[in-house]
Amino acid sequence: MAPARRRGLADEVADRIREAIFSGAYAPGSPLREVELSGALDVSRGPVREALRLLEREGLVHCAWHRGTLVTTLSPADVAELDSLRGALEELAVAQVIARASDEDIAGIEKTAGLMERAADEHEMVRCDIAFHDAVFAAAGHQRLQEAWEAIRCQVHLFLLTRIGHSTEGYLAHIPEEHRGLVAALRARDTGTALDLFAAHRRLAVDVVTEGAAAT
Repeated sequence: MAPARRRGLADEVADRIREAIFSGAYAPGSPLREVELSGALDVSRGPVREALRLLEREGLVHCAWHRGTLVTTLSPADVAELDSLRGALEELAVAQVIARASDEDIAGIEKTAGLMERAADEHEMVRCDIAFHDAVFAAAGHQRLQEAWEAIRCQVHLFLLTRIGHSTEGYLAHIPEEHRGLVAALRARDTGTALDLFAAHRRLAVDVVTEGAAAT
């Protein structure tokens, strides 16, 4: 067994690299070199190597012997699979929230959506978007459903980074309004409308990514 300290250090290194990816410092396709990372983080290469393996399990990076480690670039098949799985999970989450969540739970979701109004840039807006969906899954009160969301959460974050990488036109203005509509449907306990709006929310992002990929 590895010493606890070393394992903890690898987790910390993974947190730092993950944060750098989410902040836009490393875009999809960017190389992640062990020597450079160990120097920047002032650690040996062992914890960096272990951290990259952790991030690979999350789907954030891809390690190949002939190319090294790269931030994951989502293929059209990746996008389709991720969207279909996310859709299935969100449909259950929305149904659970409407059927079981308290008014206080929905107020918590609404508060998270309100943070979008103060997002300073696109990367912060992506974080707010993820936090909103975190709140929805938490309010569903379904432990295994929340664990399933956690399993794809980082990949969804990467997908949204890919989305703003293709286009940011109207993004900061549109996203808060879109989420206000999602909250209103949840508060009204209107399952049909909520499911339609959540589906449209996902579809818009997928369309941007799909069209952007086709244009490159």
